[in-house]
Amino acid sequence: MITREQVETVLDKIRIGLKTEGGDIELIDIKDDIVYVRLVGACGTCPMSTLTMKNWVETTVKKEIPEVKAVQAI
Repeated sequence: MITREQVETVLDKIRIGLKTEGGDIELIDIKDDIVYVRLVGACGTCPMSTLTMKNWVETTVKKEIPEVKAVQAI
């Protein structure tokens, strides 16, 4: 079972990069091995946010927590 603590630990690593760009990420929920997050600040309105989600956030989370099936932005 994936815990909030596991996901938050990985998101903390991602936050470092997001904060340098004026953004952040929030963990909203975990259901059926899918992690739901929200990009906030500058990252919430960035036209590259879709790429950030797939190429960085999802890749990093799935690498660190192999049980995660997907990361979805809300």
